[in-house]
Amino acid sequence: MSLMVLYLSLTLVVYILSKKLYHRTQHMLCSPLIICPIILLGILVVFQIPYDNYAKGGKWLSLMLQPATVALAVPLYKYRATVKKHLTEILVGVTGGAAVAIVTSLLIGRYMGADLQLMASMAPRSVTVPMAMSISEILGGNPSLTAVFVILTGITGTLFVTFMLKYGTVFKSPITKGMLYGITAHGTGTAKAFEAGEMEGAISSLAMIFMGIITTLIAPEIVNICFSLLDV
Repeated sequence: MSLMVLYLSLTLVVYILSKKLYHRTQHMLCSPLIICPIILLGILVVFQIPYDNYAKGGKWLSLMLQPATVALAVPLYKYRATVKKHLTEILVGVTGGAAVAIVTSLLIGRYMGADLQLMASMAPRSVTVPMAMSISEILGGNPSLTAVFVILTGITGTLFVTFMLKYGTVFKSPITKGMLYGITAHGTGTAKAFEAGEMEGAISSLAMIFMGIITTLIAPEIVNICFSLLDV
């Protein structure tokens, strides 16, 4: 029990310090999602701490992901009129984004010579972690590997969308901004979208939730079709 509390406290302290660094620099490369894992990994390596021991404390933070995702319903309720007005566009955009994300993941895996399990683990990478891990298990992938792919997608997707919004001239609508963050970078993008505004965050939350639902529905069929076409 004492070790569990120790590792949980260590994770929280590192995260808080990482977050302060991010607020001071406002640079995505200083995001807690990047800095925190690097520091924790360094600590585990230097002090030769087995990951299984560390995970006994860290798992409690993972369990909090699901209620944290449910809490995103609050801004959605606040902007429900706007969401209802643009619901068709959001659904079409998210469905297309989900299909493209799955297919490109499988093509990348095939090009890199990945086996079936690894490709299945990559397929739901554009969905928030709790849902992605469940989808990965359904597809026959490795949920732990999927979590890694989800985090990498969230970081790179957020960087890419932020760059697009900074230098692009056509992405001015809060609806468009929110959808780009939610579809491309799920939870990480949604956190960044809330920095742009509450409306952007609400739309990103909805896009992220729909991405999870739609991916759950279409992923098995798309994966089967792609595996047949790719002859794997």
